[in-house]
Amino acid sequence: MTRPSAPLPVVVLVSGYGSNLQAILDRAATGAIPVTLSGVVSDRPEAEALKRARDAGIATEVVRAAEHPDKADFDAALIGAVDRHAPGLVVLAGFMRILSPAFVRHYEGRM
Repeated sequence: MTRPSAPLPVVVLVSGYGSNLQAILDRAATGAIPVTLSGVVSDRPEAEALKRARDAGIATEVVRAAEHPDKADFDAALIGAVDRHAPGLVVLAGFMRILSPAFVRHYEGRM
């Protein structure tokens, strides 16, 4: 397999402690995986994973379902948060919400 010439920009969706995120951070730091984490997005503001991301100098965002009137509005806000970080790849690392078909279609081939 041919490695890309530039690191792939990755946005990671998280909900909890962040052990999966930490594994990605560690491997990316050593160059073992050719990615750059451009953002970490969570549905829970208290998620420890957000602290891990901030400590690593990565932009974070929170999109709380309770702040949106329905699933479609939440999905639109989540898509907006992810898209602000221009992902080449979206990684689900312990994200505990069910994603809608529209969300999945939006990132088809990149999730």
